[in-house]
Amino acid sequence: MIQVAVTNLAGKKVKDITLSEAIFGLPSNDVLLHQVYVALAANERQTIAHTKDRSERAGSGKKPWKQKGTGRARVGEVRNPVWRKGGVVFGPRKDEVYGKDTNKKMRQKAVMIALAEKIRGQKLLIVDSLVFAEMKTKLWRDARVALGVDYKSTVLAFGEEEFGNAAVTRNIPKTSNTLAVNLNVSELLNNEYIVISESGLGALTKRFQAWEK
Repeated sequence: MIQVAVTNLAGKKVKDITLSEAIFGLPSNDVLLHQVYVALAANERQTIAHTKDRSERAGSGKKPWKQKGTGRARVGEVRNPVWRKGGVVFGPRKDEVYGKDTNKKMRQKAVMIALAEKIRGQKLLIVDSLVFAEMKTKLWRDARVALGVDYKSTVLAFGEEEFGNAAVTRNIPKTSNTLAVNLNVSELLNNEYIVISESGLGALTKRFQAWEK
């Protein structure tokens, strides 16, 4: 079992809890993490750049002049790629698909490994609650100083009943939020710290236990 401390938003220790080593103590697997991370990034990629090939350019397909006898270079149509305003050869196309596929078990295992790495590096901070007295960003700014994550890239992982408090993190640099059960490899690797509530941790544990069955 893994023993970790639970603090409040003032940074004071409240108690210790134990986590299952079978879930939160998995060994490192950089190859799997990289594979899943690259796949997630590829699937989020949006193709915007698009060039027209010769079939899409405006203009006649008629031969501009006869093949021989004019003294000029032979040419088939005004849309050929050599000419100005002609089609583009091997340019970027908006119909390209960059997505990569990974199976469900790989993605699940990668999330568990990334969380285990955060625990080993003391980058996973568990708080008793992520409920704030008022919907003011100042409260989270004060809390992150107390927790030691000021100006560090941080994800707040809320329990479902707490997610209404996510508004306190808006417009604060290097801070994002999500439901704990929706944490993915990109969020875990792109951010230095994960601040998760006991409620969110409980929901995440149930999710992992369901995966293991």
